[in-house]
Amino acid sequence: MRLNEIKDNAGANKDRIRVGRGIGSGKGKTGGRGVKGQKSRSGVAIKGYEGGQMPLHMRMPKRGFNVPNAKHYVGVRLDRIQAAIDAGKLDAKGVIDAEALVAAGVINRKRDGVRLINGQGAFTSKKVTFKVIHASAGAAAAIEAQGGKVDLIETEAAASAE
Repeated sequence: MRLNEIKDNAGANKDRIRVGRGIGSGKGKTGGRGVKGQKSRSGVAIKGYEGGQMPLHMRMPKRGFNVPNAKHYVGVRLDRIQAAIDAGKLDAKGVIDAEALVAAGVINRKRDGVRLINGQGAFTSKKVTFKVIHASAGAAAAIEAQGGKVDLIETEAAASAE
């Protein structure tokens, strides 16, 4: 077998139908579009239109709710903070807040606040003070077990609810 002898199986490639090329082609005159009407014209884009009837996508019920002013908090695991302290990026003697975590490279940006989450590893740093929006019960217990403290920042939403 040579390169010039290679060819596809019979029927593998079909020629495309060229419409509107005379009545002898079988797809001439109206070009397979039928007669008259909006869809026989060029430039038609009807997609979801159902002739004035309420379209299917509008008949379906809406689901869920998007809060327009929802707060976006950054969750940080304690084992990640412990690794930063061990590496010398965070000062365990000072107050650890969102700005300190961003400066240490633990988080990229603080968004609307930081939430502490209890990770897989153990938190071993002694007497560390955190100033965050929220801390999970397990994270707060792990910090307080080492003699540390969690100061929760009161948000505007919580202050206005009282």
